[in-house]
Amino acid sequence: MVEHELWLTAILNKLFGGVASALLSVLGVHTADPAHPIPNYFAMELLVAALIIIGAMILRKKLSVDSPGLFQQIMEVTVEFVRDTNEEIIGHGSVRYDAMIGTLGIFIIICNLLGLIPTFSTPTGHIEVTLGCAVAAFLYYNYQGTRHHGVIGYLKHMCGPDMGSLLIAIGMGCLMFPIEIIGNVGRLLSLSVRLYANMFVGDILEGVFTRLIPILVPSLFMALHIFVSILQAYIFMLLPAIYISMAVSEEH
Repeated sequence: MVEHELWLTAILNKLFGGVASALLSVLGVHTADPAHPIPNYFAMELLVAALIIIGAMILRKKLSVDSPGLFQQIMEVTVEFVRDTNEEIIGHGSVRYDAMIGTLGIFIIICNLLGLIPTFSTPTGHIEVTLGCAVAAFLYYNYQGTRHHGVIGYLKHMCGPDMGSLLIAIGMGCLMFPIEIIGNVGRLLSLSVRLYANMFVGDILEGVFTRLIPILVPSLFMALHIFVSILQAYIFMLLPAIYISMAVSEEH
């Protein structure tokens, strides 16, 4: 079934469809409709990114110590929450990870809630979006582990604890290293599929029951959608923090 093209997607395809098709052709990617290569979920992602950038610019311009506005107060509470969460999970030096973890959380919660606005859709209801966020988190925490321990040190970190004996250490490394690699790849699935499944199924259930019982039920499902959106954004923010704490820890 072909997804209905949203008005924002139609505008982007009209303006940049030719460029996008040419770029995809160079990369060897072929779309079903070359005249409309930009899908809805990508248009929604761009919208969310633009909202975050514009919001940051507005916030920076209106920062005030004496009389902070409502937006500034909300963001201060958000930053404090992210900072406290990272400090509790990662420990000393966690402040350097606040920007990445906080941005992931804000991006995902806006994506999750965007579908509640008429004429928009929920981009995190598509596996391409959640997998992209998972890959970003995956690369980030592995980079931080490499940065903290060095390449050799990080590889040794994935081979298990130092047992004192070279022979035992080699045997432990041969056992632990493949398990760690599989576990790391499994985190990609854990991050992406959990978020995708919750948002995708939530959108389907909301649409079905809204058509069957259009009175009162939509409000209940909207409230449920908001709750699930906030919960899933928190989980997606929490898990990378845990992975970072494991990657930079001195003892595995």
